[in-house]
Amino acid sequence: MATNGDVGRSFPFPFPFAVLLLLLMAVISDCHTEKRGIYLVLMEGDPLAFHPGLGGKRVDPHSEVYKAHAKHVVDSHDLLLQNTLDSGSYNKLYSFKHIVNGFSVHTTPSQAKKLKHAGGVTMVERDRGVKTMTTYTPEFLGLPEGIWREEGGDENAGEGLVIGFVDTGINPQHPSFAYDPTKPYSSSNGTSQFKGGLCEVGPGFPEGSCNGKIVSARFFSAGAQAAAHLNASYDFLSPLDAVGHGSHVASTAAGNSGVPVVLNGFFYGRASGMAPRARIAVYKAIYPTIGTMTDVVSAIDQATMDGVDILTLSIGPDTPPEDTMTFLNVFDIFMLFARRAGVFVVQAAGNQGPGPSTVVSFSPWAVGAAASTTDRAYPGVLVLGNGQRIGGLGLSGPTFGNGLLQYKLVLARDAVKMNGTFPRTAQYVEECQFAEALDPFLVQDSVVICIFSTGFFNGNSTLTAIIDTAKTLGFMGFVLVANPNYGDFIAEPLPFSIPGILIPSVAETQIIAEYYEQQTYRDERGIAVRYGGRAAIGEGRISSMAGRAPIVSRFSSRGPDFIDKSRKPVDVLKPDILAPGHQVWAAWTPISILDPILSGCNFALLSGTSMATPHVAGIAALIKQVNPSWSPSTIASAMSTTATIFDNLGEPIMAEGYDIGSLYPSTHFDFGAGFISPNHAIDPGLVLTSGFEDYINFLCSLPSINPATIRAITGRTCTQFLTYLSDLNLPSVTISELKGSRKVRRSLKNIGSKQETYLCSVIPPKGVIVSLNPTSFTISPDSTQDLEIQLNVSQAMEEYSFGGIVLTGSLNHIVRIPISVLPVSV
Repeated sequence: MATNGDVGRSFPFPFPFAVLLLLLMAVISDCHTEKRGIYLVLMEGDPLAFHPGLGGKRVDPHSEVYKAHAKHVVDSHDLLLQNTLDSGSYNKLYSFKHIVNGFSVHTTPSQAKKLKHAGGVTMVERDRGVKTMTTYTPEFLGLPEGIWREEGGDENAGEGLVIGFVDTGINPQHPSFAYDPTKPYSSSNGTSQFKGGLCEVGPGFPEGSCNGKIVSARFFSAGAQAAAHLNASYDFLSPLDAVGHGSHVASTAAGNSGVPVVLNGFFYGRASGMAPRARIAVYKAIYPTIGTMTDVVSAIDQATMDGVDILTLSIGPDTPPEDTMTFLNVFDIFMLFARRAGVFVVQAAGNQGPGPSTVVSFSPWAVGAAASTTDRAYPGVLVLGNGQRIGGLGLSGPTFGNGLLQYKLVLARDAVKMNGTFPRTAQYVEECQFAEALDPFLVQDSVVICIFSTGFFNGNSTLTAIIDTAKTLGFMGFVLVANPNYGDFIAEPLPFSIPGILIPSVAETQIIAEYYEQQTYRDERGIAVRYGGRAAIGEGRISSMAGRAPIVSRFSSRGPDFIDKSRKPVDVLKPDILAPGHQVWAAWTPISILDPILSGCNFALLSGTSMATPHVAGIAALIKQVNPSWSPSTIASAMSTTATIFDNLGEPIMAEGYDIGSLYPSTHFDFGAGFISPNHAIDPGLVLTSGFEDYINFLCSLPSINPATIRAITGRTCTQFLTYLSDLNLPSVTISELKGSRKVRRSLKNIGSKQETYLCSVIPPKGVIVSLNPTSFTISPDSTQDLEIQLNVSQAMEEYSFGGIVLTGSLNHIVRIPISVLPVSV
């Protein structure tokens, strides 16, 4: 202190003032320090897969010429960053070089702004992040007696094909991914374009994890590590799946056939992927803590470079892009170039239904999968002492006695400790979240009623906590009932390690409440003093195969497709196809870090368009196996034109609405072309296809688009323009604003082996007159036929109307082309 004082007296006043000023400036500067973000940058110049000097999409990534060009591309990215951004202000995460020329960088907004104006840069987009879109379906789809039989049974279905999965990784120890050395995989015989991948090892993913069934496994973490602090105890820097989602998706598409599904000691049946002999390439890009777009698109680039035949994207951004058209965001551009490289790309349509324009699959070059129910259900039952049976859900065994013995029924609110020091919140008082809140004497060996209340509504309460409370206090079983203050809740059958049941209906809850109050005796203060109610929980693990199916699931995102964040409709049908996505059994990881209720489980019963997507991917592999020369566009068309719009009762497919239990007649904006029919898709008769140049013409024809923008992003000059976006040769006709009349043409190709004559008919949308020319035609193998479709408004409508074209062939082929139109003026 004395020394400081002496120094202070040795200098004039201005010095300490200057020091203070510098300190103040430093504090102000620190307060305004920009927060870094991840930016995806696209560059001019051909990527390696399409470089004219490297031989096109079949380029060998292991050749010296490829490696030299790759180094040149990476060096150009590094040089641009060095010359454009301030030293120390950035960290390059990836160089994209195979299907797209670009890179991702972790930097500040002001530095990113510099990149937008740098020479050679065509696009800069901030990383929006990505999310996952979360046994019996082979039989429901008719595979064992249909296309599997065509391919020699389940022991051959999918042989020679490789399906890539960009997801949360994989559980390599799971029997769905086991390799049987007595049944080695045959060579692809030219069916697959897979060139071989790498098996990266790391925590939980040792040498040997790539076993022949799993042919490649990589992880991409640069974006995740830049955007968040990863937890080493579960954000494994390896292909290991700590979540379960990636394992579930991979086994749904390509899991081994006949794998026993056992959960909590109960045998539920046997599970199989759609293409059980297809092999699996894993590209982990989503972590429990975070998922970034930069990791995902880097994985897509690598998967395409490896030569996967099918790319499964049960992940993606769940909102439209902020600053660009939906078709021109980085994610969709990567999918476009994967498609150009010959990869069939299928993505989840989204889980934000049933509202309109909620799809997050936008582009015509990727197949967007919607989700439906099957005809399987797991009904549970609560049997009251008066004999009433209340339906519910819960994958649990019955209370002791299998329903014949009944137990004291206690409302959790009536069992709360009178003198407890805990807070009197819903979680403690009625949601059964904390064992210390309940009187053990009252709840032991009882069936306890817990209420869906504030904690569940806010997402703070869990079923896992109820189970823990039940185990601690010795419940005989639990019932989670709806709360009239919150209405019905959406419930899925989850595995309970003790007897339990969910009653999501307020009406059913009121029946239970009336019975309980009639049987419960209270004193003058309203405190329960004697419990006369009795109840038993029935078996909830036995499936029932009955009822209407498929039904479009409530959560499945709906069309119409749109062009920007204002959700302006566009002339593309989305979703594309409907597939099973509700209550699907598939592989899981016992780690289950995000779903504690599934911790220790090797299987899970999940719902989501994430589950529909791998169904489509596996079926695409089966189609490709039968027809190895077919392009991705041909496969997509075959799925679309052979899809059914009728359910198992022969009635039009219905869709779930906002209200639980409500159904309404579905439209093409709910299910796309219809429910996928693999046995018909292998032989569709006619197909309607589009190639890369057609997609470029489509982009060049977007409203108010600058052709220079398209050239900058795609490297292609706009030389042809569509009169209307509806002129793209899709296996559907969608017109978002029909004024007066419009003529649309479609080109159809006979991919059959015989000449066939087709009769053309139409089911016109309401308010529209549709005429076809020709009304019949005969077409030889490999020949094409143009179909002219004239649409005239007969009545203006406020909503879309729907119809379709049906081409009936003399060799029993039936080709359906859906029509979706908004007639706005005559």
